[in-house]
Amino acid sequence: MRSTTARIVSRRNLRIAAATLTAVAGLSLTACSGSDTDAASAAKPSNVSSSSPSSPSPSSDGGAKGGAKAEGGSASGGAQASNAKAGSNEGSTAEEAANGGGDKSGYGQSCGTNDVSFTLTSKSQAGGYYLVTVKAKSGITCYLDVNTPNVSFGSGADGVASPVGQGGEDPIKLSGSTVAYTGISPKSTDSDGGTEFGSVIVALSEDDADPAELQLPEPAVVDQPIVTNWSTNSAETVPVIA
Repeated sequence: MRSTTARIVSRRNLRIAAATLTAVAGLSLTACSGSDTDAASAAKPSNVSSSSPSSPSPSSDGGAKGGAKAEGGSASGGAQASNAKAGSNEGSTAEEAANGGGDKSGYGQSCGTNDVSFTLTSKSQAGGYYLVTVKAKSGITCYLDVNTPNVSFGSGADGVASPVGQGGEDPIKLSGSTVAYTGISPKSTDSDGGTEFGSVIVALSEDDADPAELQLPEPAVVDQPIVTNWSTNSAETVPVIA
C-alpha cells in the first residue's frame, strides 16, 4: 500500500516538475524575444528625419536656391528693363536731334532767307511793281528784326533799291500761316533809260550770307528802284515816292 502510494506521489511530482520546467522555459523564451525585439528596434534607423541646423532639409535647400534664383532673375530683369529704357531714351534723343524735334533753340531767332519761303507776284498799281510775300517754313518760328529788306537788281550800286518808309511793323513774327509783304518797284523815274534784269535779289538783313534770288515773270527795266518796309497788310506795301 505504501509502495503504491509512493509511486503515485512520485508520478505526481514528476508531472509538477515537468510543468514547472515548461513554464520556466516559456518565460525565458519570452524574455529573450522581448530583448531581441527591443535591440532590433534600437538598432533600426528611424524613418522620421529630424531637422538640424548643420544639415538643411532638401526642401529648405531647394527653397533657398529657388528664392536666390527668383531674386537673381528679378534683379537681372530689372537691370535689363532699365537698360532697355535707357536705350529707348537714347534712341529717342538721337532721333529728336536728327529731326530737329525737342530742340526749341530755333524759336525766337531772327529770320534768315533759309527760314522762309518767298513768293513774287507782279502788280499793275503805281506804274507796276512786285509784291513779295514771305512765310516761315514748316516748324520754324522767327522774327523779321530788320524792318526793311535789302533789295537789288544785279550786283551794281545802281541796282540797289532805296527804302521809301511805307508800311512797317518791327519786328514781325513769322510762324504757321502768318505772312509779311514788301513792295518793290524796279523803276521810279519817268525817263526811258534803265537796265534790264530778269531777277531780283532779296536779303532779310545786311549780313545775310545767302540772299534769295527771285525770278521775275518777265525781264524788267530797272532805274532807281525802290522798296517798302515789311508789313502784314499788303495794302501798305504799294511803293510810291511821297
